[in-house]
Amino acid sequence: MYVDELLDSYAAGKRDFQEISLIGVNLSGKDLRGINLRRANLNQSILRGADLSSANLREAKLIGADLSQATLVEINLIGADLSQANLYEADLSRSGLRGARLSSANFSRANLPEANLGEANLSGSNFSEANLSQASLHRAKLIKCDLTRAILESANLSNAMLNNAILESANLTDVIGHGITLEEADLREADLSRARLIGANLTNANLGRANARGVNFNWTSLRGANLRRANLYRAQLSWANLSEADLSEAVLINANINQINLHNADLTGTIMPSGVTHG
Repeated sequence: MYVDELLDSYAAGKRDFQEISLIGVNLSGKDLRGINLRRANLNQSILRGADLSSANLREAKLIGADLSQATLVEINLIGADLSQANLYEADLSRSGLRGARLSSANFSRANLPEANLGEANLSGSNFSEANLSQASLHRAKLIKCDLTRAILESANLSNAMLNNAILESANLTDVIGHGITLEEADLREADLSRARLIGANLTNANLGRANARGVNFNWTSLRGANLRRANLYRAQLSWANLSEADLSEAVLINANINQINLHNADLTGTIMPSGVTHG
């Protein structure tokens, strides 16, 4: 179908365009709210600044598509393939992306509050400075993702995989992350205040200067992690494994360290729960 034909049909009131092929077409700035493009092929298409609010693109192909600055509020992209797509500054508020393929996509500065990304594959994607507040990312794959300065406040990251992810200066306050994997992740200067990371894996993670006030690390592995100068005031660390971790100059005032494993940990200058500085 040609672009003009699609736009004329849409203007006449037609909304159902399931399974059509629109490879490489240019629909920049077009108003296509509520359109049904389920299973359509939009690979390499240009939809820059387009409005696809409430559109149905379930299981659509959007590999390498340009959706930068597009309005995608409450769009259905469940099971869609957006690998290598550009969604820079796109608005995906309350969108559905469950099970979508989003590897190596660009979501830099995108807006995704309350979006559903459960079980999606986001490995290698760029979410720097993106807003993912209250988003659902349970069981999502975010391996080697760039989440520098991203906002993940109150997001659900339970059982998500973020091995080698970059979360430097990210906002993870009030995150729910039971069973999350952050092995070798970069969390330098991240804000983990009141985050619930029970039974998580942060082996060899870098949490230097992180703000982890009130964080729940019960039953979590922080073996070999860098927590130098981290703020762990009132943190819950019951049965946590911090063997070989660097806790030098960290603050543990009023933290719960019941049955904690500190074997071979560096406690040089650490302020212990009692307020006493370790030698």
